[in-house]
Amino acid sequence: MIEVLVVDDDARVARVNAAYVEKVPGFHAAGEAHSAAEALRLMEALPNLDLVLMDHYLPDETGLAVVQEMRRRGHQTDVIMVTAARDVSTVQAALRQGALQYLVKPFAFAGLRAKLEAYADLRRTLDGGGEAEQSEVDRIFGALSASAEPHLPKGHSPPTADLVRRALLGAEGALSAQEIAEETGLSRQTAQRYLKLLERTGRARLTLKYGDAGRPEHRYVWATRA
Repeated sequence: MIEVLVVDDDARVARVNAAYVEKVPGFHAAGEAHSAAEALRLMEALPNLDLVLMDHYLPDETGLAVVQEMRRRGHQTDVIMVTAARDVSTVQAALRQGALQYLVKPFAFAGLRAKLEAYADLRRTLDGGGEAEQSEVDRIFGALSASAEPHLPKGHSPPTADLVRRALLGAEGALSAQEIAEETGLSRQTAQRYLKLLERTGRARLTLKYGDAGRPEHRYVWATRA
């Protein structure tokens, strides 16, 4: 499980965000903090934290000040900023201080889920260890940015695109349109249409499986895992 600390000055918002975290498979909300001091205290009390969802506007310090203090104390826990602060200077400071992503309030569950799933994908990519070729480096740096949803053409549904995306993310290898259809309950034609869309936008990668005879089977894998 990926252990997450939710930091927000509003206790109600913190509870909602913690509930969102719990709804994403593989994630656990380990604690909630409503101030900078409480956040730092919980980081000491919860040594197995993997990720902090950090609000910027806290009653005693800014979220970025907390990140600075975390690093000074030797905490290497990953940070995703989750805040209403949208001025460019704050976004730039978050980037320079090592925040992996920046989610602007208000947002729906789908927005946070996409960031968390992309973070989990990044963790899986990094778990391999060893040395990285340029393609692997590109994959690592692109893992979190891949959470952004592509612009959908007319006639395409975001929930349906999300179904196909989740099926690819959860797969151990490449899948065919038929396998996607069976996994999601979509028709094969619909699955094929969305797979082609994801391929065109760079989110999925097409591979060909050759059999004994006939045309090769088209199979797709999520691009950050190929």
